[in-house]
Amino acid sequence: MSFDKNSIYALLNNKHIHFKYTEHRPVYSMEELDALKMPADAVICKNLFLRNSNGKQHFLLTVPAATPIDLKQLATSLGSSRLSFASAERLEKYLRLQSGLVSPFGLLNDTSKSVIFVSNKNLPPSAIIGIHPNDNTATVWLTFGDLLALLSELQVEVKLVEM
Repeated sequence: MSFDKNSIYALLNNKHIHFKYTEHRPVYSMEELDALKMPADAVICKNLFLRNSNGKQHFLLTVPAATPIDLKQLATSLGSSRLSFASAERLEKYLRLQSGLVSPFGLLNDTSKSVIFVSNKNLPPSAIIGIHPNDNTATVWLTFGDLLALLSELQVEVKLVEM
């Protein structure tokens, strides 16, 4: 089963995870999302699908949109070889997503548990974050702590690092 927007909403409801969502026109970049004027009390997150130098390890990085990303430093923090962006083919293979739809909810599609979720360890669990529900026509609002709990329950490896 591939998790789409409606099945993610259903999963969150079934797990009794408090969330809200905002439907909007399709967005393909952080700039387009900024133009929608989302709630000021939430942390809009950017998501990057990365791989190590030999392509044997994959990471889904979710951090606040304003966080600068230094791939060399991130690789060091993760104890990984050089990191680069993974291809659209790898994104489809591991998370069953297309470019522009990268989201932590894509990890629900990773039945082999091959992808490690990475985020900023300084992001408070109580922070309300905004992420796509595997669909760029909506943004889901939930706490970072609830996302981490869901990923843990689903046995997704999580690494929180200094950013």
